[in-house]
Amino acid sequence: MLSTMLVSARWLPIIALVGFAVVGPLVGARLVHRRRITIVLLAASVCTVLGLTLVPDGDPSTAVACAVGLPYLSLTSVESLSNVLLLAPTALLAGVLLRRPVAGAAGAIAVSAIVEATQALVPAIGRACDTSDLLTNALGALVGGVLAFVALALARRRTAGAASRVSTS
Repeated sequence: MLSTMLVSARWLPIIALVGFAVVGPLVGARLVHRRRITIVLLAASVCTVLGLTLVPDGDPSTAVACAVGLPYLSLTSVESLSNVLLLAPTALLAGVLLRRPVAGAAGAIAVSAIVEATQALVPAIGRACDTSDLLTNALGALVGGVLAFVALALARRRTAGAASRVSTS
């Protein structure tokens, strides 16, 4: 559904991904000590993922199936880039909240696996399970995990800098 909306603006996913890679760690570093806001943003991110992937779309099917294949990764592939971008914010926010980027990325990958399993096992929603979606979502979760690591490093650096300015005053 998301990739269908973006097909007319093929440049938008790559711009969004680059923008997120630049802005994400800066925002994440600001959120390190703001747990409530981070929890709200994480919940909104998960709800967005579930809404974009599990809201009924298309004709219900009676077959339980999952397409198995490798993703086509290209800077011009709207669907692949959209899938990468889909779970990167979730992984970033979870990694910052837990202060464990690997756990945040693993949690986002688990969300993707649950979504794909639901799409396969509940054909009435008219969604197609696809292993390439899982792989590109996992790649996005790893990107989010790396960005969470950078955000946490920035927050530590900022905290250390503020502490050293206070001690020298």
